[in-house]
Amino acid sequence: MKIYEMAKAPNPRRVRMFLQEKGLLDKVEFVEMDLTKGDNLTPEFRALNPMKKVPVLELEDGTSIAETMAICRYFEESFTDAPTLLGDTALEKAQVEQWLRWLEFYFFMPTGMCFQHSTGYFKDRMTPIPEWGEVCRETVLKFVSFLEKHLAGKDYLCLDRFTAADINAFCTMEFARVVDIRVGDESPNLKAWLGRIKQRESASV
Repeated sequence: MKIYEMAKAPNPRRVRMFLQEKGLLDKVEFVEMDLTKGDNLTPEFRALNPMKKVPVLELEDGTSIAETMAICRYFEESFTDAPTLLGDTALEKAQVEQWLRWLEFYFFMPTGMCFQHSTGYFKDRMTPIPEWGEVCRETVLKFVSFLEKHLAGKDYLCLDRFTAADINAFCTMEFARVVDIRVGDESPNLKAWLGRIKQRESASV
């Protein structure tokens, strides 16, 4: 199996952390791509993922799976002896999915939009709208405040244990530094949670 990625991008990092936590990093070959040079825009890559995004998982039979959580779901369901990160019971799976949706819509996506529209990183292939970037920044800050309140008295986001929700929140929080959003002393609960996640081996992959 191969995973096409750009290692410093947040979505591939989410997948690598997921695989590390499940002990499956050695199951795949990682193929590094350079999005700034347009490696994702070639006909060959578009055949793998017409959305032209990374990461993409290519199975041994040539089947490709795009989208971060779809890739994670594949490994969760395929390697049932590995630790679960998406819940065990119907209720746990629903609770983790709820958090994944919240994190995607109210944290990760606006962070990405703030980055794209505030920095002009992809201005060669999109039209940045700085005002929209600022609106997205405010959305991110509101969700960070929500996380700070939620984490009071909690070690992890849900299920009282480490899950994919913690991975997604951690990678997004780390990514937010590119638009100068950081966790400081004014957010002690979030800061303590961030410190716990940073101590995990998967945080360094």
